Parts: sequence; C-alpha cells; structure tokens
Amino acid sequence: MKRFVCAHATHPQWPEAVRRVLAQLRAQRRAGAPTQAPEAGGAVADGGAAVTPLALLYVTDHHADALPEILDQLADALPQVTDWVGAVTVGICASGTEFIDEPGIAVMLCDLAPGRYRVFSGVAPLAATQGTDGFVPQTALVHADPATPDLTELVQELAERTLSHYLFGGLVASRAGSLQIARSSRGGIGGHGREAASGWFRGGFSGVAFGPDVGIVSRVTQGVRPVAPARRVTAATGQRVEVLDGMPALDVLLGDLGLSLQDLPAVVARLRETLVGLQRPATADPARATPRVGRVPLRLGDDVLVRHLVGLDPGRRAFIVADEVPPGTVLTPCERHREAARADLVRICAEIRDELAGEDGTALADPVQRIAGAVYVSCNGRGGPHFGAPHAELAIIRQALGDVPLVGFFAAGEIAYHRLYGYTGVLTVFVADAAPASA
Repeated sequence: MKRFVCAHATHPQWPEAVRRVLAQLRAQRRAGAPTQAPEAGGAVADGGAAVTPLALLYVTDHHADALPEILDQLADALPQVTDWVGAVTVGICASGTEFIDEPGIAVMLCDLAPGRYRVFSGVAPLAATQGTDGFVPQTALVHADPATPDLTELVQELAERTLSHYLFGGLVASRAGSLQIARSSRGGIGGHGREAASGWFRGGFSGVAFGPDVGIVSRVTQGVRPVAPARRVTAATGQRVEVLDGMPALDVLLGDLGLSLQDLPAVVARLRETLVGLQRPATADPARATPRVGRVPLRLGDDVLVRHLVGLDPGRRAFIVADEVPPGTVLTPCERHREAARADLVRICAEIRDELAGEDGTALADPVQRIAGAVYVSCNGRGGPHFGAPHAELAIIRQALGDVPLVGFFAAGEIAYHRLYGYTGVLTVFVADAAPASA
C-alpha cells in the first residue's frame, strides 16, 4: 500500500467539476511514485503506475440528481478503478478543504489490492468474521441511513462481524435523502433494481471492509466541554432520567447549572444549549479520560456519547434525553465549545502522530510519512461555522499531519467502534506498507 491520490473540485455544473477532478488525479499520477511491481492480487496499469482498484467518492447534494452520470463518467475515465464506495451528503471534505452547502466532488484512489478489502451493502452484506472466499474483515468504513430501524443495534451487529469490532464512518443525510455508492467488481447486485445494479442506491448500510493486513490508526474527537459535575444515574425509565446520585434528577441538574424553575424562561433558554454526555456502564474503561462522579472532568473521553436534552418532567422531578439511559450511566452536562473542539482535534492528531512514530519514537524522523491516506467524518454541526472560519477544521488536521490525501463527509451522526456519536469527528489514517528491506 503506497500513498493514495486524491482530488476535489467545486463547480455548479457537474461535468466541469468531474473534469477538474480527473485533471488533478491524472497530474498527480503522472508525478507520483515510479513504476513498481503489483501487489498480490493486483496488476499494473498504463504507464507503469500501480493499479488503484478502490476509489472513495463523496458528492454534495447539489449534484445529487446527476450521481449516476458522475459515477459512470468517473468510472469510464478511470478503468483501473473497479470498486467505488461513497455517498451524497450536505457537506464533504478533502485535504484542507470543506464544501458545505455548495457544489463539490471529492475522490480518493486507494492503492489496495482487491484481496485486501470487500465492498458491501444491505443487499450484498458483509459476511460474519470470514467469508466463503477466505476474506477476514478487520475494520470497516460504514455509510448508514439515519432512518434505518434499529440503527444502534445494527451498527453493533455489523461491528461484531469484524475482528477488531471497530467501525468508522457516519450517517448519510442530504436534501436528496440517503444516497450511497457501493459498486463492486464482484458483479452487480441482482434483484434490487437499476440503482443497485449501477452501484448506487438509497438507504440501509454500505461501505468497505478492510483485511487484517491493512493498517489503520483511528481516533474520535469530541466537540463539547463539560459544564457541571458528572453524576451517576440511579433510576431511569427509558429516556427519562429520574434520579441522579440518589436525588431527584431535575433538581440536581438545575442546581448544578445554577437554575431555578421559578425562572422558567431562563431554564428553557439554558437547557436548549445544554447537552449531556452519557458513559454507559458497559463502556467504562479506566484507560480513557473517564468522568469522575461529583467532579467537572477536564474533557470527555471517546466512550462518552453526547445527546440532546429533549424535555422536562417537573411532576416527576425528571428530565428526558434523546437516547435510552440505563441506571448506572455516568451523566455529564456539557455544551458545544469552539476552543474545546479545536484543542481536542489537535490532541487526536498528536496521538495519531505518536502512534505512527512507534513506542520508542524512532521509527521515522517524520512519522506522518507513514500515512497513505485518511478519511475524516465530522458532525454536520461542526465544520467552518463551529470552528470560526471556512475550512478551519480541516486546516487543523493539515497543520498537524501535513498535506496527506484525505476525503470524508459531514454526517448526521458519527460511527466509531460500535457506537453512534454526535458532535464528534472521526479521523482514520491508513498506514503505508513498510518499504522492502534493501539487499
């Protein structure tokens, strides 16, 4: 696996956007790595360049109606690419750039032999642990429709089909619905209509799984800061939190935030801006930044799921959260915060660099040289508007990791591990194969 190639363009006319993307890709491939032998299961394309059979494609919904034409035109111009995975969303991102609510196309060509990955979808699902062809899924990039019934359970079930139980990706939403791309060289998907046979369809799950020999490093960054002590839920019914630390939940929440029901307008205004971080009992991990009950934590770890407050129940002295809250959950009131989001994004980039450097820190003078490419999935409530300027979120990643090939999208919910997050970013980098030892 060598360094990936990526390109992006914006133009109100999709044929011109595609032309610009193709021109960038061709220029980069001409200026890229020298001729090399193919990997096992791979081949060599025109000009001696390594074949890149897998491509990731993200398109903003300004071009949603033209998705079949965009996909076909790219595929015709890049015959060496046999497998396409991606989605249509409100916003997409590329190296140092974001396209939010504007026309945009981003493509990344991935130098991976066909035996190292599998494209899947709801009608061509990922086999459990090991397929009949011997492929073993280690991790997977996932695109999912937020309207899918039992979504949380299905994400967990899909994670269990991988050896690492680790997924990365997000919920695909746009003004055109949940449009996803999953075109496989292993043949069309029969019995599911013209869309699926063409490699695009609406709803469900899709993505690409990677085998154990594809190295990745992935981190979750939170976009909020705690504003009150962490409390343990001692009684709850479904989404209604009734008792915190043995006391009426609503009383505890209002007291921690310095509010009183006697000033109801102030309570409503403050709670509209307040979120809650939920650390469920089964996710507790002492190695992470776990909130300590009764204290305001410095930050929330990646085992904390941020959810909205959606209602009050003064009669029961309770409040309602936009998720089920089992007893034993640690609950932390929090709020969206620009500087906290920036600092946490810098933190995960530093952690990725440290992991790439190796335990002794001597693997490479610059560990980011090991990055073949990256995928970034961010909440659609983040991006430039949340970070203070257009492209600011992607600029932080570029400053920390350099100008690595990167594509991704803004999601209606982020997927990492086996969980659905909110207000987060999920950054995943692919680690280039080690260079062969010299004779």
